[in-house]
Amino acid sequence: MEPTTAGMRGRKAEAARNDRTILDAARAVFVADPKAPISAVAHEAGVGVGALYRRYAGKEELLRTLCEDGLRRFTAIAESALARDGDAWEAFATFLREVVDSDVHSLTVHLAGTFTPTREMHELAAHAGSLAGRVVDRAKAAGALRPDVVAEDIPMIFDQITAVRAGDADRTAVLRHRYLTLLLDGLRAGAPATPLPASAPTGEELGRRWRHAESSRSSQPPPRR
Repeated sequence: MEPTTAGMRGRKAEAARNDRTILDAARAVFVADPKAPISAVAHEAGVGVGALYRRYAGKEELLRTLCEDGLRRFTAIAESALARDGDAWEAFATFLREVVDSDVHSLTVHLAGTFTPTREMHELAAHAGSLAGRVVDRAKAAGALRPDVVAEDIPMIFDQITAVRAGDADRTAVLRHRYLTLLLDGLRAGAPATPLPASAPTGEELGRRWRHAESSRSSQPPPRR
């Protein structure tokens, strides 16, 4: 899932490494503070502001690129889950664990509504959502996932897990797995289950957070992930 410089040489390899350094820095900066200036990203990446502006026209473009990168990682995880043979429950559970470990959903929680998504982002998000839906459907068809769970429930689970943050990355990771384990037990079919008290969120509800504050009246359907 990580970009690679394999097969690249010289300036192309260096440019790819620099791009990854900048995106990693942008992720750290904007997840912590979505209102941070672009100069904070340059400082975190250890590059000059001029070097950053040579790659990105401004903060809006950098935010879009960062979230597109997160969507591609999410898509790769979902594709990997669908490619697994055997136990449908384990494929579903591994899908959730890998998304949590990648922390791509933090981008949704922290950056949704801070920029205007492009048409390409909408298409990529729709594809990612479709893949996640197939992971859910396969687990339900196998009788492994409780039947009242739908694909639209999954982003809300990621929201809950993303909220778990401790003093350092290692502690955060183990605590997230602790609570994901509890949630997975509640999702699994076969155990006594209390009926869910409300319907799952709609695609409109999930996408509403992606509407930029300045373009909330737009009729463009927002990403659903």
